[in-house]
Amino acid sequence: MVTSIARQSVIIKCNMQKSVLTGNYEFYYAAGLVAKLSGVSIPEDIKPEELTTLLAEEIPKLTPADEQEKYLFTMLADYRPGEEYDGQMKELFLWGKDEKYLWTVTIPS
Repeated sequence: MVTSIARQSVIIKCNMQKSVLTGNYEFYYAAGLVAKLSGVSIPEDIKPEELTTLLAEEIPKLTPADEQEKYLFTMLADYRPGEEYDGQMKELFLWGKDEKYLWTVTIPS
């Protein structure tokens, strides 16, 4: 899995406000963004079902700052993860949590 593809996919979906999360890789990057944007504390090694439960509890309490954030919350609320979990999901979560180029598809070199 090329992690930048999952990152770009989430950003494009939020910018265009179309589509849904299509896998756990996107799910973990999106969850990292929630941690960054809202300050919700999420353990970096959380498994998919636990992450779903945590987000279901926290997202309704959050007020999105813009339309991208609002769509991000909607995609996460609607997503049902698979059971699979690997190190790239943790990597994507941390990337989202530390994202420096929010809502930008290409990363400056």
